[in-house]
Amino acid sequence: MWLILGAGAVITALLNIMNYKSLSDFFRFLSLAFTSLTVCAFYADGAGRVLREDWAGLMDTMPTISKALWLCVALSIIINSYSLIKGGSDE
Repeated sequence: MWLILGAGAVITALLNIMNYKSLSDFFRFLSLAFTSLTVCAFYADGAGRVLREDWAGLMDTMPTISKALWLCVALSIIINSYSLIKGGSDE
């Protein structure tokens, strides 16, 4: 679930750049919302594994999931920052 939400955050950030004049606030909000939901889904997945005492599953998946989460959040921040800078210079 977290991967889908992370991809949604990056996609809406890219849509924000492509339509920054007409719908930039809407796409910026969606990107922020999807990024937040990605972090929550990641945390819920880890917490669920701890409750099930799936230590082997945690050791197998957490390093990869953690790196992918950092990548999705970083991309969302960079892309949305670019749209803010690009939108601010045109006005």
